[in-house]
Amino acid sequence: MFEEEKPHLQPLPLLGMQYFTEAQRTVCDDSCVRVDHSSYAARPAPIGSRVLVRVFERRIEIRELKTQALLRTHARAERPGTVVLPDDERVFNPSRQTRHILAQAKAIGADAARLCELLFAIEGRVGQRKLWGIVSLAQRYPRRLVSSACGRALADGIYSYRHVKVATERLVTEALAAIDRADAAPVQGRARADPGPPADPQRR
Repeated sequence: MFEEEKPHLQPLPLLGMQYFTEAQRTVCDDSCVRVDHSSYAARPAPIGSRVLVRVFERRIEIRELKTQALLRTHARAERPGTVVLPDDERVFNPSRQTRHILAQAKAIGADAARLCELLFAIEGRVGQRKLWGIVSLAQRYPRRLVSSACGRALADGIYSYRHVKVATERLVTEALAAIDRADAAPVQGRARADPGPPADPQRR
């Protein structure tokens, strides 16, 4: 029996069993899917469609949901926040979400609006996560300080959410320190002007 089957035997694969996790994802309006805080190109899957994502140790596969046909394969990003998207696949026409973010940036200040518009012009819709991060700073800090931090980012030529966040926190620290100094100054002045307790009339 073995001799009859021998011609049909094939060599074993070089790789062992590869394990993966599987989940459904929606293709975002930047044409990517999000996996572990990174973005991966999903075309030809249309924006808004559901796809099947298989996450292996070193790669991810994007498959059609019903047929499980393979659409894209990407090397798995090692750093969160990585964007795996060819430049010629970036979407630059503003969506309703884009217009909403830019309106919020304009409400913060002129520099915030200018920085967010520039970021969108450079990165397209895939850069909207940075825009969301910038406008969300105004929920925690004064708007004028956020816009001032955006102005510093423009002057430094560093167009990133992290840079704006650090600059905003520095401005807040400086503003609080200035308030503390202003509050302390009158107290010191009053201490110098205090004539002390009234003289005892019995000692005169």
